[in-house]
Amino acid sequence: MRAAYMYAPGDVRVIDAPDPRIEEPTDALVRLVRTCVCGSDLHPYHSMKPNPRGVSMGHEYLGVVEEIGSEVATVTPGDLVIVPFVFSCGVCDFCREGLQTSCRHAGIASRRGSQGSQAELLRAPFADGTLYPVAVDEHSEHLASLLTLSDVYGTGFHAALTGGARPGATVAVIGDGAVGLLAVLSARQLGAERIILMGRHESRTDLGREFGATEVVAARGEAGIEAVKELTGGDGCHVVLEAVGHLPAFEQALGIVRPGGSISRVGVPQYTEGPIGRSQFARNVTVTGGVAPVRAYIDRLLPGILDGTVDPGRVFDVELPLDDAAEGYRLMDTRAALKVMLRA
Repeated sequence: MRAAYMYAPGDVRVIDAPDPRIEEPTDALVRLVRTCVCGSDLHPYHSMKPNPRGVSMGHEYLGVVEEIGSEVATVTPGDLVIVPFVFSCGVCDFCREGLQTSCRHAGIASRRGSQGSQAELLRAPFADGTLYPVAVDEHSEHLASLLTLSDVYGTGFHAALTGGARPGATVAVIGDGAVGLLAVLSARQLGAERIILMGRHESRTDLGREFGATEVVAARGEAGIEAVKELTGGDGCHVVLEAVGHLPAFEQALGIVRPGGSISRVGVPQYTEGPIGRSQFARNVTVTGGVAPVRAYIDRLLPGILDGTVDPGRVFDVELPLDDAAEGYRLMDTRAALKVMLRA
């Protein structure tokens, strides 16, 4: 099969890789319909340690089931399925509680031997607990939006939900990438009427306005903090959704959160220590968020996609064949693309 591998910073190649196969009776094989490049894929693109064997890339996937193991019961060959970016058994206590990212048998701590999703085929461990079948075919007009349910829409919703977006709350979203824009959409869906989007790319912030942002602040750092404080009468925001993952973004979030407010972090942190101390304690600031258990949110988010109420797939502004994955990385790295979708 064809698959994207990363060998060093900036070095992505699409190679001929071995086809995956059923290894466990709970596995399924899934054929690519759509996959994509994630903003978090750019972190190793900038800084990974060179690896002569390469690293299989990708974690967002929409595909058709080709084959199932003998114990798989919830999907059948021919089903179009959403593949959440974390595999989960579906039956342990964490999965039953809706925290599939902490699944005792898979979860964020283990890929369970599966390769990346920027490939023509994927072995999906724990198919019953992970794969989500959708009653449309691979030619559906909703493919782009369905693909967002494998990660970015669910992650944006996780930010808004854990942060406490609600009617009457002023929400700020830091970051105008796909997750940040879908956090705007999610905050609006949860009833927030005032949403301040902090981003510098006009084409993206324009989409953010269409998703529900009421104001845009392009400034960063202290200037950005002062701009938000001015917009909020000096108080800051009840809810701050941090969708970047770099320390300056977190520091900005701490600077604009209102006393008694909350910060939800869903950008993958590229730092190990942050400024949590007496200032946040004195102001009763809650810090929440984390790796989104997107499998838990599909039931809630899917109906709006299928009935046309929402169109989160608009975050994909470039579509390329899988063989052009390296160009997709380049376009996202240079901010020439918001989010690149790949097809077989």
